[in-house]
Amino acid sequence: VTADEGILHASGSVLPPVTKDYCIIYNSNWISLPKSLENATFRTLENLTSTVLCSSSEVPSGLMKDKAVVVMRGNCTFLEKARIAQSLGAKMLLIASKTRLSPLSDNKTDFEDVTLPVALIRYNDIVDMQLMLGNEINVTLYSPPLPEFDCSMVVIFLIAVFTVALGGYWSGVAELENLKAVASPGERETRRKKEENVTFTPLTVILFVVICCVMLVLLYFFYKWLVYVIISVFCLASAMSLYNCLAALIGEIPFGQCRITCCNKSIEVRLIFLAGFCTAAAVVWAVFRNEDRWAWILQDILGVAFCLNFIKTLKMPNFKSCVILLGLLLLYDVFFVFITPFITKNGASIMVEVAAGPFGNSEKLPVVIRVPRLEYSASTLCDMPFSLLGFGDIIVPGLLVAYCRRFDVQMRSSSVYFISCTIAYAIGMVLTFIVLALMKMGQPALLYLVPCTLITSSLVAWRRKEMKKFWKGSSYQVS
Repeated sequence: VTADEGILHASGSVLPPVTKDYCIIYNSNWISLPKSLENATFRTLENLTSTVLCSSSEVPSGLMKDKAVVVMRGNCTFLEKARIAQSLGAKMLLIASKTRLSPLSDNKTDFEDVTLPVALIRYNDIVDMQLMLGNEINVTLYSPPLPEFDCSMVVIFLIAVFTVALGGYWSGVAELENLKAVASPGERETRRKKEENVTFTPLTVILFVVICCVMLVLLYFFYKWLVYVIISVFCLASAMSLYNCLAALIGEIPFGQCRITCCNKSIEVRLIFLAGFCTAAAVVWAVFRNEDRWAWILQDILGVAFCLNFIKTLKMPNFKSCVILLGLLLLYDVFFVFITPFITKNGASIMVEVAAGPFGNSEKLPVVIRVPRLEYSASTLCDMPFSLLGFGDIIVPGLLVAYCRRFDVQMRSSSVYFISCTIAYAIGMVLTFIVLALMKMGQPALLYLVPCTLITSSLVAWRRKEMKKFWKGSSYQVS
């Protein structure tokens, strides 16, 4: 049995005329819906949500004739409700559900004598419909085809490539400053105090991946509590990351450097205002995070800052560590997307369930770049109004791009590794979107990004006869 998403188009009797679309779930094995609104037939809606329609005696005679009827879910099967509605003259049956919309699951053969469209709709949407459109409402059902490509993917692509490239470049700038500091003992000590980088070893890489696995499983089972922990951590980390990114830019401006002294410490006044601004940005997002019209912009800004700071701060010492990290996270991504559906009771992947919010939870994890879908479809209306890209699909390959940039600086190789790896990342993103469009289902982006970036980096090192140095890291990095 398959379930399909469709659209209920409702128009009210109020002036000026108001229309609104709502999500429905129907079964295309039972009946086909028009693909466009022009070919759809409107019916007057009769709200019978006070009954579950498990008996024809529940409804006065003639009340349903030639109308679209909405009743409550429960007490009997969809098939029984449909047969009763059809026998009473209804032309369309809507079943209101207070729980999460799920596939309609009666057998196709049982529905051979049922000719009226049957669809599942949220009860809250029926309430909203009456508040917005009044008591006299005309409705129709249709199911437009899913668009092959959405322009929001272009925006996602530009954000991802920009973040990876800028994060790698910033890491290279920090590496160049480190190399300069080596020559001067005094400058070296100053630089060491400012340095905030964390270097990954193969052991810490494995530990990091294990923590990711444990955290994902815990989120799956305890989502409704842990989601608020993740939101709090994101607010704190993104505010600090935004501060670090903007402070690096402000540091290049030679104006407004007045300082104040407190507790034997001196700090620039402009940095105090910057800290307040970054904190306010994170707080505003936390308060209005469910406001779909504009909160996604603030989340993306904070997310880009978080990814940039992570890529710059976390240093891979050599290509060996990069291969271990990217390889393990590739297996992690594939396992939790493609393998876990064979393990879970409902047949859904743990990764998709956590990303969407298990059990219809309205709170979503703020660990993705979100861009509203620009092509209108039933999927946009029902459950995926945004195109999403996880932070991990930026950070993980970004760490390899950053290592390539630092290796360029150490070897004075004119950015050949950095540029090649960034282009490979862009190609991997394009490949991800192509597969996404063809398969019409969520994809683990690392499945395409990791091979593209690792193979390209290896080929460049092999072609330049620097594979040994690239694998083990330069002598400076090791020391």
